Amino acid sequence: MASRDAARLLLSRVRGPAGPMLRSFSAAAGKPVHGQRKAPVRMTTEEAFVKTLQMHGIKNAFGIIGSAMMPISDLFPAAGIKFWDCAHECNAGMMADGYTRTTGKMSMMIAQNGPGITNFLTPVKTAYWNHTPLLLVTPQAANKTIGQGGFQEVEQMNMFKDCVCYQEEVRDHTRIIEVLNRVIEKALHCSAPAQINIPRDYWTQVVELPLPTGVKLERTGGGKESTKRAAEILSQAKFPVILNGAGVILSGASEQSVKLAERLGAPVCCNYQHNDAFPGDHPLHMGPLGYNGSKAAMEMMSKADVVLALGTRLNPFSTLPCYGIEYWPKDAKLIQVDINGDRIGLTKSVDVGIQGDAGLVAEQLLEQLSPEAGKSGRAEREALVKEKKAAWAAELESLDHEQDDEGTTWNQRARTAAPDFMSPRQAWRAIMRVMPEEAIMSSDIGNNCAIGNAYPSFSSPRKYLAPGLFGPCGYGFPSILGAKVGNPNVPVVGFAGDGAFGISVNEITACGRGDWPPVTMVVFRNFQWGAEKRNTTLWYDDNFVGTELNKGVEYAEMARACGLKGVKVQSVEQLEQALSSAIEGQMKRGETTLVEVLLNQELGEPFRRDAMKRPVQVAPINASDMCE
Repeated sequence: MASRDAARLLLSRVRGPAGPMLRSFSAAAGKPVHGQRKAPVRMTTEEAFVKTLQMHGIKNAFGIIGSAMMPISDLFPAAGIKFWDCAHECNAGMMADGYTRTTGKMSMMIAQNGPGITNFLTPVKTAYWNHTPLLLVTPQAANKTIGQGGFQEVEQMNMFKDCVCYQEEVRDHTRIIEVLNRVIEKALHCSAPAQINIPRDYWTQVVELPLPTGVKLERTGGGKESTKRAAEILSQAKFPVILNGAGVILSGASEQSVKLAERLGAPVCCNYQHNDAFPGDHPLHMGPLGYNGSKAAMEMMSKADVVLALGTRLNPFSTLPCYGIEYWPKDAKLIQVDINGDRIGLTKSVDVGIQGDAGLVAEQLLEQLSPEAGKSGRAEREALVKEKKAAWAAELESLDHEQDDEGTTWNQRARTAAPDFMSPRQAWRAIMRVMPEEAIMSSDIGNNCAIGNAYPSFSSPRKYLAPGLFGPCGYGFPSILGAKVGNPNVPVVGFAGDGAFGISVNEITACGRGDWPPVTMVVFRNFQWGAEKRNTTLWYDDNFVGTELNKGVEYAEMARACGLKGVKVQSVEQLEQALSSAIEGQMKRGETTLVEVLLNQELGEPFRRDAMKRPVQVAPINASDMCE
């Protein structure tokens, strides 16, 4: 009891000018500056925790309030940390991902031990494969009862061990600063989520500790020999092609990438779901590879004799054939650059692997290129770039409808059944006509959003929030909320199909409160789980199981019932007007608007032609065989 009494004596209450009672810190430590040695300070464990957050500039936390975190959340207002209280922890984690990906600043997810923490599993794994540095704070059941199967107890470390780059449990209350600082720095250095697990009975203890000095590790531009060899290969290339991945975005390497591409006269493709990895207004920009990507990018890639994979782990799904095009150049020399050496050569054989920061490596390569680099076939290559880009742009503009595979008729039937509704491509063209150039976009998993992968490009990075290769449904809405928190003066627009949106729809009950910033959310309504229905049309003879959604649901009306604006549209003209008005309302009137877009049930390319095949019947299944 003595330590708790001492803790109470250290805490005081001060009333701010607006009225609420705010808990204050002892002022002895002063501002906790990163990189400076500090003298020991007498404080409580929760004060030590929050001061460490301050030292690292972590100003935003996403989650749902719970008793196991209240000792630190009580200090958030006084510390300048904003707690965004969400409707569901899964959405909170997606918001944290959207915030950090669009700002480059670390955020925190935190909730109640047990069932609150379990809801973070999907967004943490999502952030892991999005290479997002996040702090996962998991308050744990108290040491004095853990192992007895008590209230809200679960193995929180084992649960996340495959979802974070680093995790550590606080073993003694005197180590809380040490562990928290290490977890934060691991997240930053590894560009991934990291977890600190804290038994809840370690709060309100008095300690005398120095705040951490902090260590910032300098990233490298790759090994001397590997960069030299890569520069030689690029200098001799007849048709070099650059593939930019997330590493270019994370390292802020857009400018270096542009200079390297211009020096080589190399067309630049963007990796799947990273449409903002190269400026879309640049003449050498070809668009995204992969599922529903750019045919122009695929055609350029197919001609490469040297591929520079810059800041990408070359996930196998990202380079799958599409539109019937086997575009990956099997005989080309491959140079792979990744900050994580474990990923180099994991999916494709490489001629040169370079472990390093994408921007620094690009600078090293640029310095070491020969005077003749990029000159061979340059004029022909640049002419072909223009030709293929123009052809793909014209094709995209002319594409109104999805084609049926031979022997199937679903898309033709879908058009006939709803002649007054837009097709997905008609909707996407309308959207792109009115989207502000500076806008941040989010997307979701699903057929309608996947069709849209070919359309957006961006003049600067950190503008495109796709769910990533963990592939969670329900990402589009919460991630755009997080993006707006971090970019309040930038228009943001989220996109989701009605199936995926149904997973995160409960956030409409939260985002209209208090100082939540306004967003615009577009929901495509075709009343089906489109990706799975597409599989059913191709391989299961239209035997639709679990693919149909409730046509009686009215999302626009739900938004209005929650105090937001909601509008339903079914024509191109209505969509353009409604989206323009919604974005204007977001930026000028602080309005959050849900735009419900009625579409026909046309379905685009399936996600996994590589993984699906028609089933073979061996032992027939009959309902008459069911036992009572």
